[in-house]
Amino acid sequence: MSTRSTLAFLKTETGSGLLLAMAALSAIVWANSPWAASYDHLTHQDFAVQFGPFAETMTVSGWVKTALMPIFFFVVGLEIKHEILRGELSNPRRLALPVLAAAGGVLAPAGVYLLLNGGAGGSLEGWPIPTATDIAFALAALAVAGPKLPSSLRIFLLTLAIADDLVAVLLIALLFTRDLNLPMLAGAVATIAVLAAMSRWRAAPYMFWMLGGLLLWGFTLKSGINTSLAGIAVAFCLPMEPKRPGGQGVLSETMEALHPYVAFFILPLFAFTAAGFSLVGAAAGPLLGPVSLGVAAGLFFGKQLGVFGAAALAIGLKWARRPTGAKWIELYGVSALCGVGFTMSLYIGALAFPGADALRDTQVRAGVVMGSVASALLGIALLSFSAARRTREPEA
Repeated sequence: MSTRSTLAFLKTETGSGLLLAMAALSAIVWANSPWAASYDHLTHQDFAVQFGPFAETMTVSGWVKTALMPIFFFVVGLEIKHEILRGELSNPRRLALPVLAAAGGVLAPAGVYLLLNGGAGGSLEGWPIPTATDIAFALAALAVAGPKLPSSLRIFLLTLAIADDLVAVLLIALLFTRDLNLPMLAGAVATIAVLAAMSRWRAAPYMFWMLGGLLLWGFTLKSGINTSLAGIAVAFCLPMEPKRPGGQGVLSETMEALHPYVAFFILPLFAFTAAGFSLVGAAAGPLLGPVSLGVAAGLFFGKQLGVFGAAALAIGLKWARRPTGAKWIELYGVSALCGVGFTMSLYIGALAFPGADALRDTQVRAGVVMGSVASALLGIALLSFSAARRTREPEA
């Protein structure tokens, strides 16, 4: 990605984060209004799709998660592939700090969640929920807090979030694959083999890739594997090189074309269908159960301590250098923003507790919202304070 493309990416992510916040807030308000039943009816309405031999019935929120979110993971896969081959993740010196920080940002939140859910009434299977970072929300909060802060902080956060996304994909693949259908799995493997062979055909029409992706999605859905992995697999098959000499690479062209649709339509739609939880008639006790407290504390305490602690350790041991021009308080503020899990945490929560009862579902959503909002507020406060102090320094 060129510098211009990176700036466009950051601008799109910032706008998407603000739209995500509006979508989530409207869902929560609607779910707690006199018209709450209509929100529940809308998101849980069954919708059947049949095309030839393919037939599937899911709720509206289920279709958004199963059919639209793989497109988001496709774009994530394109970003990861680009960063590994030609971007920040290809440079070992630049890679050390965000990758080590991302590792701390996975282990610490998981530990906090397990600590709060190890007793009676706890649910250990939800530990991956607070390990995620919502890149759109985090970048939007960073832009709001300090648009004039060092650009190295944005690159650090972007690279860390990409590494975090890679971990999330691996967790989804390892933990949330159930009841495999071997014939359908064989069809998925064969489709991936064909798509991998197509990667040598740089001039392949985009329609071929779209049809191959749809076929792989169908096989993946019926095989029992999470459909998000289909998006990742197709992304890793797409060639980096341009179709014609001197043109833009196929991967970069595809990523730039799809990214606005993902940022401004798919993610806000998922946030709207997944974030709404009802507080009407709910006592504080059930809402503040081990699951909601574990998720909220994992995102708020675990993320900032894990990310900042791992980064400080790496810098102290001279394994990496602090982002150029950044102060310690700014690094801590960005670490706090990593606790904004939101869409990724909600997505993993739906996978961790499939078909959960209403109370457990509410606890997951409440925990994600509480932890993400608290992390955003702390991060914005710290970064705004540092940005204001920077403006006063020349005058002093």
